[in-house]
This record gives sequence, structure tokens and C-alpha cells, in this order.
Amino acid sequence: MDLAELVERINEAAAAARPLRLQGSGSRSADLPPGPDTVLDLSGLGGDIEHEPRELVASVPAATPLAELQATLAEAGQTLAADPARPGTVGGALATGESGPARPWRGTLADAVLGLELINGRGEHLRLGGQVIKNVAGYDLSRLQAGAWGVFGPVVRIHLRVDPLPERTFTRAFPLPLEAALERMTQWQRRPLPLSGLTWADGVLRVRLAGSEAALAEAVAELGGDDPGETDFWDDLRDRRLPFFTADGPLWRLSLPPAAPQP
Repeated sequence: MDLAELVERINEAAAAARPLRLQGSGSRSADLPPGPDTVLDLSGLGGDIEHEPRELVASVPAATPLAELQATLAEAGQTLAADPARPGTVGGALATGESGPARPWRGTLADAVLGLELINGRGEHLRLGGQVIKNVAGYDLSRLQAGAWGVFGPVVRIHLRVDPLPERTFTRAFPLPLEAALERMTQWQRRPLPLSGLTWADGVLRVRLAGSEAALAEAVAELGGDDPGETDFWDDLRDRRLPFFTADGPLWRLSLPPAAPQP
């Protein structure tokens, strides 16, 4: 499907007052409640990734796989810091407002959005925000699309701010009960440490550090802990492959203050 066909499909649906269910690769479909029966397939809306390494920006079609975007950026020593779950597309991650384990320190996907193009319910092609950091008119309207599940219309292209890749990444592990782990995490977040991930599961507190060699050496010496010898833990956490993601029953995601009482 090209852009003209997409506009035609939307205009036909609007004239018939028929709601549409937007779908790209389908990677986030399981997270959606039941919706309209008529599917608007966006998976064919492709195009080239436009990356300007010196400007730290990239412009990508919404149907671009996240893995493809990250691989392109990595060739220039850069990354999309929010690092949403894979597999999936950039548009799907934007629609769900999803970001990876480094979100508290490196920002959300919404923070990286400079601008975008979308087709609204009237078939109008809107250009919101800008393509470079210096030109951000309409910035807040672009950010509204993060977590909106496409209710404003299908996004067809997204303009993003990207970041340099950290020189190194280390993980340290600490066998601790939950209460002690929460206290330790609260203390660490008050200090100028190069944190990029904190999690507690199955009696083990894990901290991920990312930055320069010098900063990491100093932080590791200060924190101590053990090297868990894991190469995929943070990717498995990001992509929901750890055992607790596959347990029976619903999975809830709650945002609570660190001092909130534990059940």
C-alpha cells in the first residue's frame, strides 16, 4: 500500500462512518483490547531510513523494524536510547509508548520524537514538529502520538533524535531480599552513577552500568557485586522473554514510588 491508497482507504471508511483497526507487523496485537473488525494494514508502508550521524537525527518510515533501525544506527556508533521491545516496528513502539529498561535514565521514546507525519481521520496528511533538533514547531503534538494506539490516525514517518552508543556496558548482581534490594536501588539512584538498568527478580538485584571505561571502572569498584555471566538478560527483560512474562494469568505493569509498600 502506498500513501495515496492509504488516504483513499481512510476516506472511504470516514464516508461510511466505519471505524478502522490499525495494524502493522502485529507485534503489539496481543496488548490490544478487542477493536473494530475492519483492519487497515500498514505493513506495506516502507521506505528508506534517512540517518544524519553528524546531526544525531534519523527519519524512518513507521513500518521500519526496530532491529533494522538499531543496526543502522550502530554502524555509526549511535543508538535509539529508548530501545523498545523487539520484534516490532518503530511505529508500533510509538503507538504503545514503550521504552526499554534504561527509560528512567535515558528517556522515553516520546522524548526522542522530533516530529512525524500522519494521516488523520479526514484523510489529511499532517506534518508535525521538525526533522532536526533546532526545528521543533508542533513538538507537543508529535509527542501526543506516543502511547495513543493510533487513535489520531496512522503515523507514516517518524523523525527521531538519536544518541551515541556507550563505550562499554557492565552488569553486577547482588543476592538480596526484596526490601534490601529496594533500599539499595533508592540509594544508588540518588548518586551520580552511570545507571542504565535496575531490576530485582528471583532474589537477585541486577544493576546495569553504561558509559565510558573510566566511569564504569570507578562505579564497579564502588558498588562491588558479582559478574552474573549473563549475555542476554537485559534483552530478555526488554523483549519479555523472562519466565515471569510467560506465567499463567494477566501481566500487570504498575508505576509506583520506590517506597510503596510491597504486597
